[in-house]
Amino acid sequence: MDRQAVFVRKVGFPMATHNEAVRDLMTKKPETEAPLKKTATQTERRGNRRCRITQLMRIRPSDPEKPHFEDLRGSVSVSRTGVYFQSSEPGYEIGLRLFVTMPYSNDPASLNREYLAEVVRRDVLPTGMYGIGIKILVEMGIQHSYNFGTSTAF
Repeated sequence: MDRQAVFVRKVGFPMATHNEAVRDLMTKKPETEAPLKKTATQTERRGNRRCRITQLMRIRPSDPEKPHFEDLRGSVSVSRTGVYFQSSEPGYEIGLRLFVTMPYSNDPASLNREYLAEVVRRDVLPTGMYGIGIKILVEMGIQHSYNFGTSTAF
């Protein structure tokens, strides 16, 4: 029995030779059906991967013309250039510039980093809260939270 017949008996189909395999690859017609494409609502637009971590943040508007609020929130997800969190504060609007201190701690020895950020997403959630997406624009620097106590007049 030759090798081809032994292979067919063991495997159940004939073995292709190198020439046959190359010819099949070269003459194979492309499928006429296009693969399913994502719709505009399903398109992933993020440039960086996100991590689902909770990090405490202090958020406040940078524009003195806007109503002032101070929001202490934990992040839902974080990437290199953005943060998503939930808030009950209605003052967030797309385009609003913010000062974001992250990670935030009021521990006197902590070194908090402050960033300038912009609101790029605002979702109304079924819970009545808002889902806020911010894009980090620039790091402002390290904010020290130490306090030397109450000031006294000399």
